[in-house]
Amino acid sequence: MDEQQKVWNEASTFIETYCGELNKSAEEKQARLQNVKNEINETGSYTHTKEELEHGARMAWRNSSRCIGRLFWNCLSVIDKRDVLTEEDVREALFYHIQVATNGGKIKPFITIFPPDKVKIWNQQLIKYAGYETENGVIGDPATIELTKMCEALGWRGERTPFDLLPLVFQVDDNGPVLYELPRSIVQEVHITHPEITAFQCLELKWYAVPIIADMKLEIGGIQYQTAPFNGWYMATEIGARNFADTDRYNMLEKVAAIMGLDTTQTTSLWKDRALVELNRAVLYSYKKAGVSIVDHHTAASQFKRFEEQEAEAGRELAASWTWLIPPLSPAATHIFHQYYQNKILKPNFFK
Repeated sequence: MDEQQKVWNEASTFIETYCGELNKSAEEKQARLQNVKNEINETGSYTHTKEELEHGARMAWRNSSRCIGRLFWNCLSVIDKRDVLTEEDVREALFYHIQVATNGGKIKPFITIFPPDKVKIWNQQLIKYAGYETENGVIGDPATIELTKMCEALGWRGERTPFDLLPLVFQVDDNGPVLYELPRSIVQEVHITHPEITAFQCLELKWYAVPIIADMKLEIGGIQYQTAPFNGWYMATEIGARNFADTDRYNMLEKVAAIMGLDTTQTTSLWKDRALVELNRAVLYSYKKAGVSIVDHHTAASQFKRFEEQEAEAGRELAASWTWLIPPLSPAATHIFHQYYQNKILKPNFFK
């Protein structure tokens, strides 16, 4: 099968579904299918309308088998940046995304879609902390050591604290990478304290408000948008049970246990479990105190159950990855743990 035929097969399937979901008339659907087919025959590809792009991006979120937060898929705001030409255009679009998604703490789901194959972002997330290898261990986030080295090779120098904001690094067309510092004014961060354990503030932990994923491509109807950063809001365990607690990340459990006065000499004291719960309580408390949107894993699981029910009512297939959906804290206390899911690949979708 040649490439044109592959694109047409994907495009026609998408257009059929899109028209059905948005109640387009048979005449509208047939006219659009014919236009798309003609464009593919002439150029090998086709251009989505703004409405196709918007609904396709929302469908991609709906089909993302690893995401527990899909109940809100239809609330995704789409920023169409297929017309960007310069590095400055890209920079301004990324800064704008951070600002409107943060929304003063009342986080809104956004996706910014750049033209296929024109822009490449090096950052895994638009906002991320640097990681520095030193003789005494890693300062900052071990997950970003390589990107930090790349940024330093481009001339960037951080303050070498545990929470240095990395710059944005991206390429436009065949040009070399460019680097832009994130303005502090557009990045909201939350300092972590605890509702009862005052010593928590001595840990000097903080995290950024919005997780904006930037290293996945968006595929809609056979068109691959290589750069389409998107965000929802955090589930607390992503920060408390993973970013702060994982031994290959900030590895904070022993320090939390120490300020709690827990016995870490034996596993039967369940010190890791107790420290993990209080670390997650601290994250939830701090984000809510700061007025920043966040969800706990029990609420997220309940929301996912409603999403499952909605998809069943709509007669749509549900694709779900059990290993990704179960939360890293008390998974057996959610219905997801006891459920079987088929992890199919549905399109539109996001891919690595």
